[in-house]
Amino acid sequence: MLSSKNIEDQELVGFLFESKKWAFEEIYKRYWKRLLGVAFHHIGVMEEAEGLVQEIFLSLWKRRSDVVIKRLDLYLTLAIKNKVYDYIKSQISYRKYQEYLIFQELKVHSDTENIVNYLELTKAVEKVLARLPEKSAEIFKRSRFEDQSVKQIAGDLNLSSKAVEYHITKSLKFLQENLKAYHYN
Repeated sequence: MLSSKNIEDQELVGFLFESKKWAFEEIYKRYWKRLLGVAFHHIGVMEEAEGLVQEIFLSLWKRRSDVVIKRLDLYLTLAIKNKVYDYIKSQISYRKYQEYLIFQELKVHSDTENIVNYLELTKAVEKVLARLPEKSAEIFKRSRFEDQSVKQIAGDLNLSSKAVEYHITKSLKFLQENLKAYHYN
């Protein structure tokens, strides 16, 4: 029998369709690194990129008998790009939701007593921001206090937009966790 390394992608797809585990393993060996590179390039977080690649291969195995693959390389590349897009979309939606909750909380509780506490809250926010990594704090301040867009921050700091989104999301979570004393019930 030929070595699995000498088998063309289309033949491997045929063996995958027949549930040949060795064919799936060969596909994984051939493409995991390329897919990981695509995912990491777009989201900038290795653990998340690895998870997305695993999801692609898990889906490929589960759907092996009903998926139609004409070109394996294109199919896998498109699959990882779609998975990355969905991930980024969910992260942006989650971040916007977190911002909404924080600002709604501040808006709803803006009576006189809370206005007096505003200076105290501002000082607390400054202290928490000082504990963030320098780059995260800078990105957050540019985004929230200087009204700079993600694209503008990314250009100024020579980062991808995804990396800027990541820093903003992490900063919001850090602020939320460290300012629990200022949350209203």
